[in-house]
Amino acid sequence: MKLILTQEVTGLGAPGDIVEVKDGYGRNYLVPRGVAIRWTRGGEKTVESIKSARASRAVRDHDHAAEIKTKLEAQPVAVKVRSGEGGRLFGAVTVTEIAGALTEATGEQVDKRTIVVRNPIKALGSHEVSVKLHDEVSATVALNVIPA
Repeated sequence: MKLILTQEVTGLGAPGDIVEVKDGYGRNYLVPRGVAIRWTRGGEKTVESIKSARASRAVRDHDHAAEIKTKLEAQPVAVKVRSGEGGRLFGAVTVTEIAGALTEATGEQVDKRTIVVRNPIKALGSHEVSVKLHDEVSATVALNVIPA
């Protein structure tokens, strides 16, 4: 089955890539989750729009990614959230909140899809997240979750 990826799929491809997968994987997993759409001749326009959107969000090159990495790792980033007694949060800190705090702290636009949170952040204090800036560059960012 030929599909056009609309999101990053680990081990398969990036948004805008045309991939060939087994019928069951495509029909039962990728398409229902909105990660891919079926390939058609008219889908070429979709591929071009996905790739242009991806290019506008992507970091320009390896050197620019390294520059952003040094900015991100230079100092801890404060994320303000609502919390209850004992430092417990109402829910968890989302990647959208983290991306907003990183953008505010560095002045560089950080895409929320590049942020990897290993365990959900549900308490105040220091935490670490990874940000994949480029294929070869990823930054480990120290977060300080503080009450709002």
